[in-house]
Amino acid sequence: MNDFIRFENVSFAYEIEGEAAKPVLENFSLTVHEGEFLAVLGHNGCGKSTVAKLCNGIEFPQKGRVLVRGLDTASEEHLLAIRQCVGMVFQNPDNQIVATIVEDDVAFGPENLGVEPAEIRKRVDAALRRVGMYDFRRFEPHKLSGGQKQRVAIAGVIAMQPACIVLDEPTAMLDPRGRRDVMDTVKMLNREQGITVVLITHYMDEAAQADRVVVMDHGRILLDDTPRRVFAQTQTLLRAGLDVPQATALAKELRKNGVDVPADVLTVDELADALVRAAQQN
Repeated sequence: MNDFIRFENVSFAYEIEGEAAKPVLENFSLTVHEGEFLAVLGHNGCGKSTVAKLCNGIEFPQKGRVLVRGLDTASEEHLLAIRQCVGMVFQNPDNQIVATIVEDDVAFGPENLGVEPAEIRKRVDAALRRVGMYDFRRFEPHKLSGGQKQRVAIAGVIAMQPACIVLDEPTAMLDPRGRRDVMDTVKMLNREQGITVVLITHYMDEAAQADRVVVMDHGRILLDDTPRRVFAQTQTLLRAGLDVPQATALAKELRKNGVDVPADVLTVDELADALVRAAQQN
């Protein structure tokens, strides 16, 4: 796999007036591979949102460097190219939606990039279709549900045609249905469109859907592996203030009570299949 984003010994601290700088990352190194779906997991304050902001130059390393396809984010001459390459979706879609009509909002990014009007029209329609919001193109955003607004925000990023999308806790303010809709959209973009995805989350069930999971704790990487291997390390996760997916936790309890199901179950569907097999064996 080719490297897409590379953190090389990055240190970062937030300056707070009247207080000592608060270190968030120190000698932090991480590689995001082209085309992968990476989930960055951790409790509040562990540094994961800072990682998101460093990916496309919203924040800059104070030591070390961040490279996007070999371009240094700290170089002003590369910044536009980097931000065209790496799109950002934030936690609150209301902070990202700027227009009073859905299709105008999706057009905002390409317009700022100087894209020709005819091409903008094509991009807006295509982006809205990709996220299942084309039929809502003439709606006012404030009349949409939280999940619909977040999909509009994602469409606005897609219309700029980035090769990578970084999502900073995009489902934190959504109900379960909205969360599911957004996650379905994210997986579709990665698996069908080949877009590299970095998902910042504190939901175990979302991280379990990624190709790879990085667990952060106090600004460092605690675990970095496939979801199945990461969530098998229950005690390590618990010490970091985290849990495991609900299906994994239930499978462990069932095993304690003599039910023959695998210990590394990740999803509800996997658990259901395992229970069917266990019932047939009995």
